[in-house]
This record gives sequence, C-alpha cells and structure tokens, in this order.
Amino acid sequence: MATMTGQDESDAAVEAATAAETPAMVQTDSTSETVAPGKSSRKSKRKPRPSPRELVGPSPNDHTNLAIADIALRGGSFLARRAVEKALLGKKFTPSKASAILKGRTMGETMLHRTLARVAMTSIPGAIVVGGGLIAKTLYDRSKARTAQAAGEEKLADMAEDGEES
Repeated sequence: MATMTGQDESDAAVEAATAAETPAMVQTDSTSETVAPGKSSRKSKRKPRPSPRELVGPSPNDHTNLAIADIALRGGSFLARRAVEKALLGKKFTPSKASAILKGRTMGETMLHRTLARVAMTSIPGAIVVGGGLIAKTLYDRSKARTAQAAGEEKLADMAEDGEES
C-alpha cells in the first residue's frame, strides 16, 4: 500500500474542498458539453447572425447591388410622394380629379420642385432660403386669399383638363 506524502495529502484536500464548493457538472447524453445541475441544455436552433461583412446583396457584383438599392429607394420615394400629393389634394377634390391634376403638371414644374427640394436637402443655408421662400409665399397667398384662391382653382382646373387629355 502506498502512503501519501504531506504534499500529496494537501493537494487531495484542496481538490476535495473545491469539489464540495462548486456544483457537480453533469455530462449530457447526446452532446459533449457539460451543464450544471438544474440547468437545461438547450441547443440554439437558430443560426448565428452573420457579420455585416458576410452579408451580400442579390448579386455578387457590388455595383449591381448599389443599382438595385438605388432603384428600390427611388421607386419607394416616388410612391410615397404620390400618395402624399394625392392625400393633400384629396381633402378638397375627388380622387379622380386629384389624379388628373397630378398628371397635368408640366415638366418644368416638376423639375422646379425637384430642384428646390434638392437645394433644401443639401445645405442648411439652402434649407433656410427655400423654407423662407415657402413661408413668404404662404403668407402672401393668405393675404391675397380671394384672388389667390380663384387663380389657384383656375390653374388646377387647367391642369386637370391637361391630365384628362393624356
């Protein structure tokens, strides 16, 4: 029979004390992971999230993916803009007349509105100038409400006629 030395006895005592303090680890039957008693070993059925570098678009070509994103964003903003315009006109006009008014806009008006929006969006001074101009126009229209309303209705009627013809 082998006898333990003083060093071996102290190592065994430390191991026994450590084992008594920590809960025993249980080996699960189908996996190689160990789980503390009372805890269930749940395997995550979801795939881990890919990193942003692993995400790719529908095409392996980055230029094509940018074109797809640009077209989707522009198409979405076009549909949203049309819906807002129809909603604003729909307060006063029937839906068919509102559509006719939107169709009756000239290319010049459309380009002017896009240019003003772009100037307002690209710089703070541009936003101040465009916003100030719109406020001034609104205040002017309110001060000349009767004449502005009559002129506005006449212009919208012309635009509606142009839209119905096309």
